[in-house]
Amino acid sequence: MSTDRQADAPKDPATPEAAPSGTEAAEPRGAAEAGPENAAPHAAPEPGTAAAGTGGAGTTEAAEPSAAEDGVADGTAVDAGSGAGSDAAEGEEAAADGPEDGDEAGDGNEAGDEGEGGAGAQGAEGGEEAGKPALSEAAAELAAQKVERERIARRKAERQGPVDAGAKLSGKAADLLAAVRAVESGEKPSPVYFDEAPVAPRRAPEAPAAPRPARPAAPAPTAAGIEGVRAVLARGGAPEALAVPAATALGEDAAERLAEDPWQLLAVSGVRPTQADGFARALLGQDAGPGDERRAAALVGWLLEQAALKGHTALEAPTLEAALAQYGVPDPAGSLEQAIGEGAVLVFQEPLGPPVAEGEEQPVRVLVGLEGYALAEESLADGLARLANTFNDPADWEKAATGPGAELIRAASGHGLVTHTGGEAARAEPLALLAAARDLGLRVCLAAHTPAHGAVTVADLLSGAAGPGRDADGQFAVDLLVVLDAPQLDVESAAALVESVPDGARLVLSGDPGVLGSAGPGRVFADVLAARACPQLVSRTPDPGPVGELVSGVGVGELNQVDAPGKEVVIVPVRDAGEAVHRCVQLVAESVPRAFGIPVDAVQVITPGHGGSAGTRALNAALKERLNPGPGRFGGFDPGDRVVDVPSPGRAVPARVVSADAQGLHLDAAGARIVVPKEQVESRVRHGWAVTAHQAVGARWPAVVVVLPGDAAQALSRDWVYTAFGRAERHLSVVHGVDQALPRAVAEVLPKPRTTRLTGLLRALVAAARDQPE
Repeated sequence: MSTDRQADAPKDPATPEAAPSGTEAAEPRGAAEAGPENAAPHAAPEPGTAAAGTGGAGTTEAAEPSAAEDGVADGTAVDAGSGAGSDAAEGEEAAADGPEDGDEAGDGNEAGDEGEGGAGAQGAEGGEEAGKPALSEAAAELAAQKVERERIARRKAERQGPVDAGAKLSGKAADLLAAVRAVESGEKPSPVYFDEAPVAPRRAPEAPAAPRPARPAAPAPTAAGIEGVRAVLARGGAPEALAVPAATALGEDAAERLAEDPWQLLAVSGVRPTQADGFARALLGQDAGPGDERRAAALVGWLLEQAALKGHTALEAPTLEAALAQYGVPDPAGSLEQAIGEGAVLVFQEPLGPPVAEGEEQPVRVLVGLEGYALAEESLADGLARLANTFNDPADWEKAATGPGAELIRAASGHGLVTHTGGEAARAEPLALLAAARDLGLRVCLAAHTPAHGAVTVADLLSGAAGPGRDADGQFAVDLLVVLDAPQLDVESAAALVESVPDGARLVLSGDPGVLGSAGPGRVFADVLAARACPQLVSRTPDPGPVGELVSGVGVGELNQVDAPGKEVVIVPVRDAGEAVHRCVQLVAESVPRAFGIPVDAVQVITPGHGGSAGTRALNAALKERLNPGPGRFGGFDPGDRVVDVPSPGRAVPARVVSADAQGLHLDAAGARIVVPKEQVESRVRHGWAVTAHQAVGARWPAVVVVLPGDAAQALSRDWVYTAFGRAERHLSVVHGVDQALPRAVAEVLPKPRTTRLTGLLRALVAAARDQPE
């Protein structure tokens, strides 16, 4: 590793300003940003020559998935943000990346003082953006996923054995409420109220069902409905631009529902509790108190949605009660019981520790979750267990089991579900499996999180835009499906994917468990590994070269000095954010191309945040000025600009601007043409010379420049560093302004845990299936 320093010792990293849960600051493009013009002019350094020092920067990228606050996970709840409309607009932009420290999903809420006024008192400008109709590729994809989830629900209902542990409450709400309180308090053992194991999936393949007509998506709100909502919003002093999203979220009787229960405004993305409180006070006057049952019910749902944005599929009941107390709910336990009794949320129990002896009480934890995520998690567990128990005897693939993928080929020959872990070099093994299966005459498909040679993206596979297509029963026409980048699967997309794998087919989930997690709720790959419900192949193929050695060390918590005779790894210390931007531009535009012969277009910049004086916005502005200057006449973009398109949360498609016309902004994404409607350009497209680690996960470039400004220290974690450094194939430059925070993050800052149910559900289902007589 090469490090050239000047005589000055680096200063301590700057203390970062407060930001909710380390969230990515996603202020609207066009805000004032510090650019490279503030940096002192220097000669362009060759890799390995740089000024010493550490730098400070502004907002850092989300350390948590999306708009959720840290308080949701740890029992504290701190409301922050500006206006409801502003938050909504920012949430759309931040959703590009997802949580940055392994709980992915960009927050979308800027750090700020707690707003005391209502929704109408703040954020009218941002609200205009939130009010635009969401007739986009993202909306189409979400609608397709909704239809698929409905199909999953129908198919699940046809199975003989539902997952009892996650079943929705029956009409006997009082008994279940008593169960929750009794289990929490220890007054009653859990088996009194809960079934201990779900029914196992059947081994025999199901008969194909007749094609089912898909339910139409919820109709768009009518003009009259929107006008009614707009009138209610006006009475409460809220921005009228929230009318469309509110009408869409609340349905055809949105105006009546909002007038009767103003806190239902929390159903609109980006609206915060203090804003909903102000709106309620404007409508209800003194009747809008903190103990209002309507307020408590809305807060329960809102807190669970925020937890989902942070990656959780459920929360422990005491955690949720503590969060309600932080928001001033006078009787948190009673409010939670009421929400459970009304069926607004579901309650589950999960055994803790190994099974106890007969007559002893099994410790459990009580979890509360939303129905949609519960259904997805249970359907996913059901589908995985079905695949895991598909084959009793291995197929005769021994002749094909040669070369680097031999072990994986043998495992897949006898099992319907296999996991495979390893670094970038280990991808050769699932590719060898695919080739062998194809030679055996099997129908195969390779899917990945991002576009890759020979692979379709998971998003395109689910939507039907690419891949093998579906049969009459709606299942993939494949015998073997291999999914790369499996850590990027969230629980809903994974449920749709697994449910679409036909009986008798094989599924291989492959990925690097050290990278950042999914942008959506769940930790699917980690939960499947933890359940140990199927063969787990661990690749012994190391990533080559000094970069591979460095990244491997980071994966085990060590930031090692590596021997890089060809300057494959270079550290460039900087004193401040302005110098960080300046050095980054020099490396991309001059030093790396000159020293290594790598084209400028093959150099990718990665940094922890969007905002601040050394975030993606500032870096992209400086890089555009140097590499493709122009007036930005197409919504801030010019032909030739390097961009990323974010058609839906968690997806970032690299592209180039081609042109613009009345239809929108025309992009070229590796030969595929994309047209982004002009009303969606601001929320979907951003410059892409510099991206966040969440936008970069799943892709690799010949050269990567990682920029770590001073106040990025709070956003750094082992999985963030592992992901960012691991995107480099031949050369890695680190513009280093965080001093000792980098080795400390690698050694000590682990990914924040996510509360999920998949591991327990899958273990129980697989164990029950194995105990069944043949």
